[in-house]
Amino acid sequence: MAELVVLRVHIITLCISVGLFVLRYWWLHSNAPVMGKRWVRIVPHVNDTLLLASGVALMLLKHLYPFTPQGAWLTEKLFGVIIYIVLGFIALGRGPRNPQVRWFAFLLALVVLYIIFRIATTQVPLLGIL
Repeated sequence: MAELVVLRVHIITLCISVGLFVLRYWWLHSNAPVMGKRWVRIVPHVNDTLLLASGVALMLLKHLYPFTPQGAWLTEKLFGVIIYIVLGFIALGRGPRNPQVRWFAFLLALVVLYIIFRIATTQVPLLGIL
């Protein structure tokens, strides 16, 4: 029962995280004044912390760990999350960046999110089959 609750929290926070990522990119792209609001900087970090905590809890509840033969898919998912964070920083980060670079990073981040989703739902590593 606890596993199901944690899984639902993980999925809900994931949806919120992706939604906020897309929304924040749109606001940045359109120079919306809401990007200067304090909650826009805080809420995504709080949500992402809950997402990470629920992921760790699921890992512990299922006794699946990255960097093990049984958790090869989890290792790839973890590296995908790291790549997504870097791309998100490029797409949304402060400082002067070329709009085309931001757009490309945003699109690549969405592709990486799709790959993470596929790995998580199938629990089959992409690189492990080579």
